Amino acid sequence: MGAKKRKFKTEVQQLLDLVVHSLYSNKEIFLRELISNASDAIDRARFEALSDESLLEDDSDWKIKIAFDKEKRTLTVSDNGIGMGMDDIDACIGTIANSGTRKFLEQLQENKENMPPELIGQFGVGFYAAFMIADKVTVLTRHAGAKDAAVSWTSDGTGSYTVEEAVKETRGTEVVLHISEEHEEFVEEWKIRKIVTKFSDFVEHPITMDITREETPRDEEGKPIEGAEAISKTTEETLNSQKAIWQRPKSEITDEEYNEFYKHVSHDFQDPLETLHWNVEGRTEFRSLLYIPSKTQFDMFTPDTRNKGVQLYVRRVFITDNCEELVPQYMRFLRGVVDSSDLPLNVSRELLQEDRIIRTMRKNIVKKVIDTFTGMMEKNRDKYVQFWTEFGAIFKEGMHTDFENREKLQDLLLFQSTNTDDGVYTSLAEYVERMPESQKEIYFLTGEDRGLLEQSPHLEAFKGKDYEVLFMTDPIDEWAVGQSLQAYKDKPVKSIAKGDVNLDTEDEKKEKEEGRKESEESNKDLVEKIKSILEDRVKDVRLSQRLTDSACCLVADEHDMGIHMEKIMKAMNQDLPGSKRILELNPEHPIVEVMRGLFDKSPDHAKLSEYAELLYDQALLTASLPVKDPLAFAQRVSELMAAEGRTLLADA
Repeated sequence: MGAKKRKFKTEVQQLLDLVVHSLYSNKEIFLRELISNASDAIDRARFEALSDESLLEDDSDWKIKIAFDKEKRTLTVSDNGIGMGMDDIDACIGTIANSGTRKFLEQLQENKENMPPELIGQFGVGFYAAFMIADKVTVLTRHAGAKDAAVSWTSDGTGSYTVEEAVKETRGTEVVLHISEEHEEFVEEWKIRKIVTKFSDFVEHPITMDITREETPRDEEGKPIEGAEAISKTTEETLNSQKAIWQRPKSEITDEEYNEFYKHVSHDFQDPLETLHWNVEGRTEFRSLLYIPSKTQFDMFTPDTRNKGVQLYVRRVFITDNCEELVPQYMRFLRGVVDSSDLPLNVSRELLQEDRIIRTMRKNIVKKVIDTFTGMMEKNRDKYVQFWTEFGAIFKEGMHTDFENREKLQDLLLFQSTNTDDGVYTSLAEYVERMPESQKEIYFLTGEDRGLLEQSPHLEAFKGKDYEVLFMTDPIDEWAVGQSLQAYKDKPVKSIAKGDVNLDTEDEKKEKEEGRKESEESNKDLVEKIKSILEDRVKDVRLSQRLTDSACCLVADEHDMGIHMEKIMKAMNQDLPGSKRILELNPEHPIVEVMRGLFDKSPDHAKLSEYAELLYDQALLTASLPVKDPLAFAQRVSELMAAEGRTLLADA
């Protein structure tokens, strides 16, 4: 096949432009990304060779090699890993197959000034960073086992690339960077050594480079021979320590080494929030080095990358970075390595799903993480709050999925509330400690944000009693917490937007009983009238015991889906029938009193229907729900304003 010129897909060209001109602040990162890709290719080859030794081609001396040529200004990174075929080249370099990368690119284009600069490596396209310092890149690659099918790929990064069949004697990939003149420092030995030591010292495979030195011949005593010409001698040196950091004692590892390894495995550019390094010995043996990131990474919510945070090794042989059975979904923010001494090297996907050892490892990891957070809550609250603001929405999923640890997770939940300032959190234990003796339940309210919840009419009776209400503003709250947290410390947990509410003590109920009966009796017919007007839209109409200032509000029945949850489900294109809500009326409000007067004059008064519609639309708005007919609502409000205005003019 002759050379074929192809254009980059639009999103690839956009990504290249961003990488080259505005994304990376530290251009040294390009070498870390290329070495990381080479290491991944070797890991894959090692794993596949466990079941097909022919892939080794009599070469099991795994190696990443760097070469440079000052005169030609080229830098080459090669490996003897799995390699690529023609289809692989197109899929991996010519297009962006990862949906998460597309999402990242869209966000980056919208807000590139405020985006962290080194995030691109999280999406498997760090290869493009090479174009920051090179005006041409050539890739020569052959897939393991494909004896006669090498591929050459070349591009200057300006919109197109050339691909053609080529000859390569060995498996693996060779990336040649033609360094631009202003970046010629990257073909200096000292610079390459510095970058490898800084970013890739922990890579398990040797990163080598041929080093040439001028040596003067020496005599038998080891002294330089006077007048003898220097001889050039080239030796292959290993630039990285190759020490699996998780195998080393904690006492020998510096914070800087821990942080650099985190950046290596996570492609993050910030230091982690917390490092967890521990060994387990006994019936099951494994070593773990896990990190809690300081910021949410963009690939955490994309289906094709969300489970790739923790890498599973077996006796230092990489097995997979997508082991869902090792770490529960609600801890998918974790990054790092787990290395087992007990699993077989040829462990299969089916075995991982069923293996007792994996279940034991998972249980230990979960316990370690929960214990770490418990200690952090007690000793370093600010650090835990930092974690919570970034990952609390994910961590709360455990309330619904991890029944075994639910009680421990309850103690780690944080919420804002009516008693906290904006941005300040409280735990359930702290909430219970503040509860007045008369309060018997823990109350919460779900919604889109604190500002809206603070204005909710549902809070009125609770403010009057000085009862604290928790604000649950994450989309997951009603599912993960509202449905799973039935009680805490024997205190029932209740949504103030569901069911009936009566905060009076028994004595207060007795005192108010006569007045309540009288109110129900005097408003009974009006309530039935409003119910008949709105019968196709509401489940019921009743007098409220939670309203003190507002005229009305909508509430869900005790076991119905909450309003906030229903909105979220519909936003996810879930085909849900619209749930009817209960319309509660404040019998003391002037509007209800006016309607009662009109009803007493004439049960069929024309204005009753208009007022009922206005009340319902008002209740929709306070619940942040759309009004079905905004024009009719606006006309009714205008008519009321005009009538009020005429009254004011007449009085004047």
